[in-house]
Amino acid sequence: MRSRITVCKAFSDTPIATVSRRGLAISFITTTFLFSLEGREKLRGANAAILEADDDVELLEKVKKDRKKRLERQGIINSSKTEKGYLQDLVYKLSEVGQAIENNNLPAASSVLGGSTETEWLQKANLAFTKLTSSPEEKTEVDTFNSSLALLISSVTRNDIESSKVAFITSASAFERWTTLTGLVEVLKGL
Repeated sequence: MRSRITVCKAFSDTPIATVSRRGLAISFITTTFLFSLEGREKLRGANAAILEADDDVELLEKVKKDRKKRLERQGIINSSKTEKGYLQDLVYKLSEVGQAIENNNLPAASSVLGGSTETEWLQKANLAFTKLTSSPEEKTEVDTFNSSLALLISSVTRNDIESSKVAFITSASAFERWTTLTGLVEVLKGL
């Protein structure tokens, strides 16, 4: 069996598009002009926004106050090495508990959690919460964390896997929201 080879040839050897120097120059000048007009419009809008902010003394005061508060908070976080250690321990404990619950191993989760909310690691975590919590939203997340952790301990003790899963997710979510609100989400490892 022989196969046929087909050869294709172009009908024309002339290029599809030709560009002259004059056409290229006109195209470049037109493009540059259009971009410069667009840039001016954006610049005018930006200047107007800056002028309005300069005129609004209340807004400037609020910005200054927020910046001062953010810097104070960052100073507190940077000086709280012990508390960050307590919270890092909490992250590891929650990770262990989560893995145990995922594997339906409630005895392992119970050994990590302890029998009550009075365990040393949880008391230390609450000390860190107290020192690093400043806003009502953060306080709400801490309260949610503590109540759902108490429910988690109770569910694990009762050997109720479904309630344990729900309580764990609620606890972990509240802790994650708290770390986001406080700015610790970038400091703690394993979140």
